[in-house]
Amino acid sequence: MTSRELVQSALNHQPAGRVPVEFGATAVTGIHVNAVAALRDYYGLEKRPVKVHEPYQMLGWLDEDLQEVLGVDVEGLYGRNTLFGFPNEDWKPWRMPNGLEVLVSRHFQTTRDSEGNIYLYPQGDTSAPPSGKMPYDGFFFDTIVRQEPIDEARLDPAGNLEEFGPVSDADLAHFAAEARRLSSSRRAVIASFGGTAFGDIALVPAPFLKHPKGIRDIAEWYISTVTRQDYIHQVFEKQCEFALQNLAKIHAAVGDVVDAVFICGTDFGTQKSTFCSIDTFRSLYMPYYKQVNDWIHANTRWKTFKHSCGAVESFIEGFIESGFDILNPVQCSAAGMDPRHLKKTYGDRIVFWGGGVDTQNTLPFGTPGDVREEVLRRCEIFSENGGFIFNTVHNIQANTPVENIVAMIDAVREFNGEA
Repeated sequence: MTSRELVQSALNHQPAGRVPVEFGATAVTGIHVNAVAALRDYYGLEKRPVKVHEPYQMLGWLDEDLQEVLGVDVEGLYGRNTLFGFPNEDWKPWRMPNGLEVLVSRHFQTTRDSEGNIYLYPQGDTSAPPSGKMPYDGFFFDTIVRQEPIDEARLDPAGNLEEFGPVSDADLAHFAAEARRLSSSRRAVIASFGGTAFGDIALVPAPFLKHPKGIRDIAEWYISTVTRQDYIHQVFEKQCEFALQNLAKIHAAVGDVVDAVFICGTDFGTQKSTFCSIDTFRSLYMPYYKQVNDWIHANTRWKTFKHSCGAVESFIEGFIESGFDILNPVQCSAAGMDPRHLKKTYGDRIVFWGGGVDTQNTLPFGTPGDVREEVLRRCEIFSENGGFIFNTVHNIQANTPVENIVAMIDAVREFNGEA
């Protein structure tokens, strides 16, 4: 059975003999560039700087040699531009604050202030206000909110629609080329096409736009989901219209090379609670999710991937009714997210992609023994009768001990009978 067949079995809730593994195929299932470099060193792979393919979180690209070592079963089909609105091309060296030399796009343009804080610019244009800030001792960029003062009388939903529209010919050509490249891969493919992330708070401040308009402050956006629901509906309605038109064009360009598609990264949960009520989810978000998912299921073979951190057990029924096939990252440490309960209650109706080990405590701060124990336990619970893709709970962070990452990989191999 190839990796792709293995993943497809898991996506169809069919046991296939081993748990498939995914790292680096999406912006929420990746590995920080520091950890990628450490893994390359640990396994004795060729010495070379790691490419930063996602500069917002400083995620490192997993070359084929490292994918093989980690036993990766899924590849990512990414969009043409990064979250800062520039393409990854013409790689150049850049030094992290901790001294690690990495490779970044030539459009990755930074400045430093007197304290050593690093600023990154939308579309690589240093004449525009910076949209990302890495602290002088940091490891990734924080969004800089560039919210103009809000004049209620002049507030126009068009301001929050600047980034949405018909998919460009350049993007379609990129997707088609990537699909051709991946068509011969033995691995499954998950694609991130963009345009379907309704209210994703990482995108609301628009770090990819030079001068964003509309509601771009994070707190103001959350307030607006209660106080300006008509405005939010107008944004989502037009965004959904573009999304459905674009998906038809994209599917024509890539076909069924894609096995799953990243739809939305909107977080609905905190550590202990939720960002909104279930009623708000069902009235404000669900109608648009359902239109997108219904179109995909009616016209393609793709499975649909929903990312939401936090305590979202009370939303999972709504995610399923919205048509999502996959839930990530499965944050088992959050309130109400007991893995046995999740698997028993929802495991035959939604695939759990993630949840393999906690990245807030166990992986960065536990012992290799702690990591092994948690991984084996999670694999046992989530893999029963299929419906599980192994990944961590969100991205592996910068200073995670490499010994713990290796213990995680070894534990998955042990569970799969490959040790």
